[in-house]
Amino acid sequence: MIERYVFFKLQDAYANPASRAEVAERTRQALGALAGVRGVTVGTPADPAAEAAWDVSVVVRFDTLAAADAYRVDPEHERFTVDYLRPRMAVVKAWNFEV
Repeated sequence: MIERYVFFKLQDAYANPASRAEVAERTRQALGALAGVRGVTVGTPADPAAEAAWDVSVVVRFDTLAAADAYRVDPEHERFTVDYLRPRMAVVKAWNFEV
Protein backbone atom coordinates (compact mmCIF):
# COMPACT_ATOMS: atom_id res chain seq x y z
CA MET A 1 0.00 0.00 0.00
CA ILE A 2 1.12 3.56 -0.76
CA GLU A 3 0.28 6.55 1.39
CA ARG A 4 0.70 10.03 -0.06
CA TYR A 5 1.29 12.66 2.62
CA VAL A 6 0.49 16.25 1.66
CA PHE A 7 0.81 19.34 3.84
CA PHE A 8 -0.62 22.78 3.02
CA LYS A 9 0.30 26.16 4.39
CA LEU A 10 -2.60 28.41 3.49
CA GLN A 11 -2.39 32.05 2.51
CA ASP A 12 -2.90 34.39 5.46
CA ALA A 13 -6.51 35.15 4.49
CA TYR A 14 -7.35 31.43 4.84
CA ALA A 15 -5.16 30.58 7.84
CA ASN A 16 -7.97 30.58 10.38
CA PRO A 17 -10.05 27.80 11.95
CA ALA A 18 -13.14 28.29 9.75
CA SER A 19 -11.19 28.30 6.48
CA ARG A 20 -9.05 25.35 7.55
CA ALA A 21 -12.19 23.36 8.33
CA GLU A 22 -13.73 24.26 4.96
CA VAL A 23 -10.58 23.34 3.02
CA ALA A 24 -10.30 20.08 4.97
CA GLU A 25 -13.90 19.05 4.29
CA ARG A 26 -13.86 19.98 0.59
CA THR A 27 -10.54 18.17 0.18
CA ARG A 28 -11.85 15.04 1.93
CA GLN A 29 -14.92 14.95 -0.33
CA ALA A 30 -13.11 15.70 -3.60
CA LEU A 31 -10.15 13.36 -3.18
CA GLY A 32 -12.15 10.50 -1.70
CA ALA A 33 -14.26 10.32 -4.87
CA LEU A 34 -11.31 9.88 -7.25
CA ALA A 35 -10.46 6.63 -9.04
CA GLY A 36 -7.85 4.49 -7.34
CA VAL A 37 -8.16 6.17 -3.94
CA ARG A 38 -8.57 3.60 -1.14
CA GLY A 39 -9.01 6.16 1.62
CA VAL A 40 -8.43 9.76 2.62
CA THR A 41 -7.66 11.30 5.99
CA VAL A 42 -7.61 15.08 6.30
CA GLY A 43 -6.62 16.96 9.44
CA THR A 44 -6.08 20.40 10.85
CA PRO A 45 -3.51 21.42 13.48
CA ALA A 46 -3.97 19.93 16.93
CA ASP A 47 -1.41 22.09 18.73
CA PRO A 48 0.44 25.42 18.34
CA ALA A 49 3.59 23.83 16.88
CA ALA A 50 1.61 22.13 14.12
CA GLU A 51 -0.37 25.31 13.48
CA ALA A 52 2.84 27.32 13.09
CA ALA A 53 4.08 24.90 10.41
CA TRP A 54 1.00 23.73 8.45
CA ASP A 55 -2.72 24.40 8.14
CA VAL A 56 -4.02 21.16 6.58
CA SER A 57 -2.63 17.63 6.35
CA VAL A 58 -3.84 15.02 3.88
CA VAL A 59 -3.09 11.31 3.68
CA VAL A 60 -4.36 9.55 0.55
CA ARG A 61 -4.08 5.74 0.34
CA PHE A 62 -3.55 3.67 -2.82
CA ASP A 63 -2.94 0.01 -3.58
CA THR A 64 0.10 0.74 -5.75
CA LEU A 65 2.52 3.50 -6.67
CA ALA A 66 1.10 3.36 -10.20
CA ALA A 67 -2.33 4.23 -8.78
CA ALA A 68 -0.81 7.17 -6.88
CA ASP A 69 0.88 8.38 -10.06
CA ALA A 70 -2.39 8.11 -12.01
CA TYR A 71 -4.20 10.07 -9.28
CA ARG A 72 -1.75 12.94 -9.58
CA VAL A 73 -2.67 13.48 -13.26
CA ASP A 74 -6.36 12.61 -12.96
CA PRO A 75 -8.30 15.48 -14.60
CA GLU A 76 -10.68 15.76 -11.62
CA HIS A 77 -7.73 15.95 -9.21
CA GLU A 78 -6.06 18.60 -11.35
CA ARG A 79 -9.30 20.58 -11.62
CA PHE A 80 -9.84 20.54 -7.85
CA THR A 81 -6.22 21.49 -7.21
CA VAL A 82 -6.10 24.31 -9.77
CA ASP A 83 -9.58 25.74 -9.19
CA TYR A 84 -9.96 25.34 -5.43
CA LEU A 85 -6.71 24.59 -3.59
CA ARG A 86 -4.04 26.64 -5.39
CA PRO A 87 -5.81 29.99 -4.92
CA ARG A 88 -5.77 29.31 -1.16
CA MET A 89 -2.31 27.78 -0.76
CA ALA A 90 0.97 29.50 0.04
CA VAL A 91 3.08 26.31 0.28
CA VAL A 92 2.46 22.63 -0.44
CA LYS A 93 4.74 19.66 0.24
CA ALA A 94 3.99 16.05 -0.70
CA TRP A 95 5.68 12.64 -0.38
CA ASN A 96 4.77 9.00 -1.09
CA PHE A 97 5.54 6.23 1.40
CA GLU A 98 5.15 2.49 1.13
CA VAL A 99 3.42 0.97 4.16
